[in-house]
Amino acid sequence: MLTELKSVIERSSATLLQDALGVMALMVMLLAGLHLPGLF
Repeated sequence: MLTELKSVIERSSATLLQDALGVMALMVMLLAGLHLPGLF
């Protein structure tokens, strides 16, 4: 199991940063969308 995880991380290390940035962007949009109704 651990060796499989290591190999997956090694293969996708190039896109790992992009995926993390995408997740952070989605979380920001979600939080903004949830707080917008409270502003009006």
